[in-house]
Amino acid sequence: MKIISVILARGGSKGIPKKNIIDLNKEPLISYTIKTSLMSKVSETWVSTDDQEIANISDNLGASILWRPPNLSIDTSQSEEALLHFADNVDFDILVFIQPTSPLLEYKYINKGLTMMDKYDSVFSAYEEHWQPIWSKEGIPTWDINNRPRRQDVGSIYIENGAFYITTKNNLLKNKLRYSGNIGIVEMPQEKSFQVDTYDDLKLIKKLI
Repeated sequence: MKIISVILARGGSKGIPKKNIIDLNKEPLISYTIKTSLMSKVSETWVSTDDQEIANISDNLGASILWRPPNLSIDTSQSEEALLHFADNVDFDILVFIQPTSPLLEYKYINKGLTMMDKYDSVFSAYEEHWQPIWSKEGIPTWDINNRPRRQDVGSIYIENGAFYITTKNNLLKNKLRYSGNIGIVEMPQEKSFQVDTYDDLKLIKKLI
């Protein structure tokens, strides 16, 4: 059973230019997830990229590199497209898809997810959230305004934190999704679930690392 990981890291991010290698406490952002992957139970850590600088940094940290074609590295490209390209070019049985924008991820959560693959087809990371009175932008509630529930009477929900997803090669190629079939959840603390999408996120996470 060959278990490997892949980190998708294209060079053309728009919100934060070169986001995947932006400095985070004197280290490139992607270094955190590469190191976490290398400490986990995966046998190989890969980075799929179209960018030479990202490739050089990742290679120096111990990751293997798969060059992603330009048509899979544009703004409208979906992660699933890059994952399918990876599956067509790299041998594995189980794949851990890690997002480089989750520097607070710890390897113990990946390892927990891998142990869960004995009874699930796929797993993903999430954090627990209590019920919230959510409204649409148009001022329409998503709940019965005449029968406001108490938080303690409503079950918790789990929100994807985007840190990682685990699936088999067979499931990925068959369903063309990062998760499918019987899906399990690896619970992470909310304080470990922050992602770097904006400069404000970066400022916050710098204080947490």
